[in-house]
Amino acid sequence: MNIDFANLQLQYQKYKVDIDANIQAVLNKSNYIMGEEVYELERVLEGFTGAKHAITCSSGTDALLLAMMAIDIQPNDEIITSPFTFIATAETIALMKAKPVFVDIEPDTFNIDANLIEAAITDKTKAIMPVSLYGQPADMDAIQAIADRHKLRVIVDGAQSFGSTYNGKTDSNHGDISTTSFFPAKPLGCYGDGGAVFTNNDEYAKTIKMMRVHGQNKRYFHKYIGMGGRLDTIQAAVLLAKLPHYTQELEGRQQVAQHYTDTLSGSLLKPVIKPNRSSAWAQYTLRVNNRDALQAKLKDIGIPTAVHYPLPLHLQECFQYLNYKQGDFPISEKASNEVVSLPMNSFLTNKQVDYVASKIQENSL
Repeated sequence: MNIDFANLQLQYQKYKVDIDANIQAVLNKSNYIMGEEVYELERVLEGFTGAKHAITCSSGTDALLLAMMAIDIQPNDEIITSPFTFIATAETIALMKAKPVFVDIEPDTFNIDANLIEAAITDKTKAIMPVSLYGQPADMDAIQAIADRHKLRVIVDGAQSFGSTYNGKTDSNHGDISTTSFFPAKPLGCYGDGGAVFTNNDEYAKTIKMMRVHGQNKRYFHKYIGMGGRLDTIQAAVLLAKLPHYTQELEGRQQVAQHYTDTLSGSLLKPVIKPNRSSAWAQYTLRVNNRDALQAKLKDIGIPTAVHYPLPLHLQECFQYLNYKQGDFPISEKASNEVVSLPMNSFLTNKQVDYVASKIQENSL
């Protein structure tokens, strides 16, 4: 049986008419940078998320940079975040010449443990950056309460969680600023790099809009040192074709995830979604005792898997200067040795999920 991890080709075939028409419209107008589709997409994103401002940009990584520029992160400021995430979370902090300060994760959700945050706050702490890992928001009530108590800003790294909810509000409508990624393999993906920044703060939005065009407030007049962080018009056109289908795709991802959960049994540790949250199910990630052997066996029979992530950030070579060591964040370290992500997309059939689950049951310890 042929199993596709993300099924991007099938998705394209389903939406081909609208995607092709939208791309052709951009080609016909030849307005490839900040064309009208970019502004239309931002209006649609605001409606979808409930955020007052949606500002598109060139990637999820650049979205984090723009968010930190907006809150005026300075060299040697500290930002508290998770060591168990894609490197862009902490990499962007370091690129701003600030210091990533890691706090361990919850063993069930893989998100930052809010109970550990306060102990990491110093007089240099400027912000908290929770990551909505695998598609599920972190404990935003607790995190926001800590931030309010200590007068800190909250930037949500929602690269994997567009469309998820916490207490009925979308992940993009929490914190001072929230970000997302439209990388092709994300739940809502374009056909290259893309991202967005969301905020209800008018001043932050105004700053971000300038920062993404090299800090200019009018053409060739620059108020800030910014960046080339625009979403190109073709990517906006692709996203506009996909967005009308996105709620249905989220429902499909939920159904696939539930079928995995109902079908898998035994000693496997399956994903836990908290009662006040929904997940965008960017990944369906298990914890297993024999990951490498399991992956090899599944690969032999045509079932793709992935590891998100095999080495926590505090042990990465590029962060040696932070002077963390093995054992500092044991839950993250243990997760890095055990997690394995299964094929996840809204187009998987029950038969395909049953097949994947049966092969995992046969080969896991």
